Amino acid sequence: MKKIDQYHKWVEWSEEDQAYIGKCPDLITGIHGDDPVRLYGELCEVVEDVIRHFEEEGRALPSPRIRPMQEVV
Repeated sequence: MKKIDQYHKWVEWSEEDQAYIGKCPDLITGIHGDDPVRLYGELCEVVEDVIRHFEEEGRALPSPRIRPMQEVV
């Protein structure tokens, strides 16, 4: 599994900002854009850059804490 796959990423519409917001709360606060598909690709690139930066600095990555819902009761 790639390191990026350990971190939950998603894109959602923000009424307040009138834009799509790409989120990966374990690593970044978020990015925004007008096209949700393109934004998800950009989000993945940013997350990969953050992971690369941590590795270049010799810093440990934060443990993934945010997980998608697994089951609905």
